[in-house]
Amino acid sequence: MKLLLDTHTLLWSLFDRQQLSNTARESILDPENAVYASVISFWEISLKYNLGKLSLKKIKPDELPYYAEKSGYEILEISPGDASSFYRLPVMKHKDPFDRLIIWQAIKNDMALATRDKEISDYLKYGLKIIW
Repeated sequence: MKLLLDTHTLLWSLFDRQQLSNTARESILDPENAVYASVISFWEISLKYNLGKLSLKKIKPDELPYYAEKSGYEILEISPGDASSFYRLPVMKHKDPFDRLIIWQAIKNDMALATRDKEISDYLKYGLKIIW
């Protein structure tokens, strides 16, 4: 299975694994699964850090790709196809642009999204698969 980590899941998987559900933790640690961290998550973390809405202990946002790769995660770039077809994802109650783009990456690239965010379940009917 290809597993894309939502931003909070990425941070918890790196620094606070007890926040993860058992299913999410087992899926991330399963060597049969390919685990991905989106560049969108790094952008979101960097922006929120800069605005003072997110604090990180003993690291800076620009160190996160290193920690993700060290944990065995693949970095998922945003492709021209992902960006140009983003308009196809219906706007629903979940309007956060970072979350919506990660949702679209998961759908378009046939990945399960590891997230605790219950508000995105409306996207299940559009092909989103959720692991939590």
